[in-house]
Amino acid sequence: MGIKFIEIELKGAFVIEPERFDDERGFFARTWSQEEFAACGLNPKVVQCNSSFNKQRGTLRGMHYQIPPHEEAKLVRCTGGAIYDVIIDLRPDSPTWGEWVGVELTSRNRLMVYIPEGFAHGFQTLEDETEVFYQVSAYYHQESARGVRWDDPAFGINWPLAVTAISQRDREHPLLSISIGNQ
Repeated sequence: MGIKFIEIELKGAFVIEPERFDDERGFFARTWSQEEFAACGLNPKVVQCNSSFNKQRGTLRGMHYQIPPHEEAKLVRCTGGAIYDVIIDLRPDSPTWGEWVGVELTSRNRLMVYIPEGFAHGFQTLEDETEVFYQVSAYYHQESARGVRWDDPAFGINWPLAVTAISQRDREHPLLSISIGNQ
């Protein structure tokens, strides 16, 4: 048995595909293994799990991150419905700094995204009644919580749908040039 780690364009970020074992009952798949994550050089620490339920298609949450020393690695999976999951590399010394990648995660494809520390994360729901499950490596620390705007022209993220719901906080995150100065 093994989990498939597929490195994507942003160094250290992965799409993760559980290896399925099908039979007449359905299937079995391991979605997380501390040993396998560590063997791939990924942070295997999990201290908190979170769930996000979203009523309406087009809901946008993001782009969130935490500053040091409370940075988080995240493992994100869509357990109901579908999302367009987006990550932005905000690591100052990274060759992919400022670049973003979007991945469609659904309850049907069962893919996950591993997001290393130093990345902003957000998603848009592609279906009504969508639920997202996160495993995180650090506890939420309100004073370290930050965000950049979902529509910041510095990133040029191509969201698949018009935004139907977004929090006031996410709508008011600063543009990149402002947020980097506040770290």
